Parts: sequence; structure tokens; C-alpha cells
Amino acid sequence: MTARIAELAAGYDQSGAFPADSLRIAHEAGLLTTTIGEQYGGRGARVEESARILHRIGQGDPSVALIAAMTLNTHARQAVQPHWPEELYARIVKESFERPVLVNHARVEPELGSPARGGLPSTLARRTSDGWSLSGTKRFVTGAEGLDWFLVWATTDEPEPRVGTFLVPGGSPGIEITGRWDQLGLRASGSHDVTFRDVEIPYEHVIGIGPHGASAEQDNRAGAALHLPLAALYLGVARAAQSFFHTFAHARVPANLGHPVARTERFRRTAGEIEVLLAAAEQLVFDGAARVDSGDSSYTPEQALGARVLADRHGVRAVELAVRLLGNPGLARGNPLERHFRDIQCAPVHAPQEDISLLAIGTKALNP
Repeated sequence: MTARIAELAAGYDQSGAFPADSLRIAHEAGLLTTTIGEQYGGRGARVEESARILHRIGQGDPSVALIAAMTLNTHARQAVQPHWPEELYARIVKESFERPVLVNHARVEPELGSPARGGLPSTLARRTSDGWSLSGTKRFVTGAEGLDWFLVWATTDEPEPRVGTFLVPGGSPGIEITGRWDQLGLRASGSHDVTFRDVEIPYEHVIGIGPHGASAEQDNRAGAALHLPLAALYLGVARAAQSFFHTFAHARVPANLGHPVARTERFRRTAGEIEVLLAAAEQLVFDGAARVDSGDSSYTPEQALGARVLADRHGVRAVELAVRLLGNPGLARGNPLERHFRDIQCAPVHAPQEDISLLAIGTKALNP
């Protein structure tokens, strides 16, 4: 499965098209539904298995892995703490076993930025006679073109405004992609800007609705179920870069050496450093995920955040080392290492970003 997705990755990277074929491959392998809870007929995969799945898909194409991650996390949260309207979620599960059904949150806004830094959405949910009418613009909505459901964070227009997540079908009238994703890395992730113009949904299609205040904002300490799998995803990118580095080292035979550069001290030392960086990061991430699954109360949210910070740093550094040693070939567009180098730069971008994570970790350390 990883090999088949990897074969398509370069083409999707060049075109920036939605990676429908690759997601279909992942669906056929049963990976997009693996976190559906057992109570809904799924396998109920938890954090460690999610991390390992995304690690493998990330080796093939991290854009595909990131789109998959959002759907996997949605099902995982529902399995642990059901919060969707029952009939609606049952329908989504049924369809998910038949075809790729993709779900993602739409939270970031042009003025607000990431909710991880606080603030409330300007996207407005207006009460109608039989439901809600939703208007506003969201940024960086991963997989936007192929989403079956947008989970839109918005404020109500009620006399005492509330904040909640509104469940919007992807084919609803009034949804428009208004800004194209044109970034250095993860070019096929389709993380476009999406505008909702008077999009109508039923009254019951809302979850987690509550009053303004801290409870409505994003908890940066929570979310190990997503932080650790995301870290694993990008370590998959680094492992793919390492694989090409090894292939190059064995294949490159300079005329002045007469043997592969893999036998030189310089390459062996760098190969050792890359392996240490990645092995240590994977141990932190996968062991942490296993502890979350086991219900280990001594494993704190701050430890999960710290694991992700270190994993991101190690992944970026490992790929950078490989590129530096290869020189021009490492940055040649014809080599996958150049793509891996671009993709790994996206690792530290996900909320909460490193400064916010370190603030939470430091606050806990100073006030145990």
C-alpha cells in the first residue's frame, strides 16, 4: 500500500491535485475506517495504531496521510466520547465502509489565525426557521476539495451568543474554495481557504455548543490522540528521506574513489546521526502513544506535547543532514529527497506550534 501511494506522490506533488487515487488505495486497505469504534462496527484502533498507520502512509505521501489523519481523529474521538447526532453518525459510518468518506475541522480564520492562540470565531451561525445559516471564511482546510463533511467552528447570532462546531455536508450550496493552497510542502493536501455563504444545515447538526469563554477555546494541553500520530506522520517523511539517502550512498561511486560513498567515514557518520535522531523520536512517540492507550495516568499532556516538539525537531534535522551531504543531487527536483525536504518543513506548522507547546510545558514544570 505504501509503495503504491509513493508511486503516485511525485505526480500529485507537481500538479497539486487532490490525491483521490491514493486515498482510494488507503480506503481499500481499510485504513480510513480503522478508528471507528467497536460499538459502531469498527475495529476501534487507538492512538498507537493510528500513529503507526500515519507513519507508514507518511512514508508514501504525507499529503495523503494528513488528509487521512483528520478523518481518523474524528472517528477516534467519537469512539471514546460520542457527541455526534446518532442517526447522522450511523449514516456516515455505513457510507465510510463503502467508499472513502473524508471529514475535517474548519477552524482557522483570516483575522483570528489559529485557535491555539486564543480568540473566538467570526464565522456566524444564524438561526433560521428550521435550522442554521452559516457564513464565514476558514483557512487551511486540509482536503477541502474532497471533504464529505466540514466541521465548522462558529459563533451563533443568539442574544447570548454560543460557540460550537456545525456539521456541514461537503456538497452544500454556498460552499466555495476562495484561496488555493500554494505552499512549499504538502502540495497535494489541498489545504485551501473555504468560504461559506449562507450555507443552510438542520438545527441538530451541531456539536459541542456552549457559551463564550475559555471552555470554548482550544485546549493546547489536550489532544495527545492527534499530536502523537501527527508527529509519527512526519517521522515517516524523514524515514522516506533516509531510505533515499541510503540508496544514493550505495549507488554513488565517484571515479576518484572506486567504491560507493556508503563506505566513506563521512557518509557512515551522517547515517549514524540520522538513525539516532529518528529512532529516538520514534521511541518517544510510539511509547507515548502506547501509554495513552493503556490509560497510564502518569503520562501527562505536557509529555505528549514534548514528544511532538522533539520528534518534529529530529525529523527536520535528519532530512536536513541528508540533503546537506548529498549537495546538489539532494536538491534536484528529479530526486524524491527534494520533495521530502519540502514536506518535512510543514511538521512544526501544526497547532499548537512549538512556542505554545513549550509555554504549556514550562508552565507545568514551574508549577507542578
